Amino acid sequence: MYFKSAAGRDAVHEQYRALLAQWPVPNEQRLVPTGAGDTFVVSCGPADAPPLVLLHGSASTSLDWIDDISAWSVHYRVHAVDLLGDPGLSAEVRPELDSDDHAVWLDDVLEGLGIQGSVLMVGSSLGGWIGTDYAIRRPGKVRKLALLSPSGIGRQKSLIYLPAIFLLPWGRWGVLQTMRLVAGPLPAERRRDTGEFALLVHKHFQPRRVQLPIFTDDQLSKLDLMVIVGGRDRMLDSQETARRLPNATVVLPNAGHVLPSQTDHVLNWLLEDR
Repeated sequence: MYFKSAAGRDAVHEQYRALLAQWPVPNEQRLVPTGAGDTFVVSCGPADAPPLVLLHGSASTSLDWIDDISAWSVHYRVHAVDLLGDPGLSAEVRPELDSDDHAVWLDDVLEGLGIQGSVLMVGSSLGGWIGTDYAIRRPGKVRKLALLSPSGIGRQKSLIYLPAIFLLPWGRWGVLQTMRLVAGPLPAERRRDTGEFALLVHKHFQPRRVQLPIFTDDQLSKLDLMVIVGGRDRMLDSQETARRLPNATVVLPNAGHVLPSQTDHVLNWLLEDR
């Protein structure tokens, strides 16, 4: 179990369900059976629209997309997927990263959702890594891939979690300071309710602290990518990401790992596919 206690898991899931009730458009919430365990998905938008799959970041949930969904679901059948082994409602397992495990899991998710053919995908941080890994391992399955602060391209910075040893014992203030030190500056427009939920997650949940595999230039060259990174990201080397993918990367100079809203930027790029 990746929660620090059963009571903590229950508290997080109770608050998560309450926030999901505020999803801004009509939606279907379900558990999709997979070989790795049940996977929670929120689906919305026209049933006959092109499928768009969303993969959130580590230590997070599909609430990451709650401010994007109204715009994106006008044009797409959007499926926000809770990653395995994170604080959402999917199975508490963590597939091996340097393996085909995540790709097999996503195969099962897409099949369970009734999706055939290729998809569009948006991934944030760890979700960006999982989406990129899938697109590489399943050629032709991901038509376009938008990545927000993605892992697996720029170097993952070491020692960023050391301040937590000294700050976390100081309660709420310590958690806030740790989040700022680790992620960099947080967006000013962040919703209060989801911000409070993030604090609750950090109080009760143990995130991954592993080095993620880095994709090769040859692997990345085969993908149709748009990448958005923050110039003040303290978790990942965003300048290296921009150097490796100069034609695909937008650097927001004053942003940290958690980016300000990119709803329209991502949507406009996706719509170029039509």
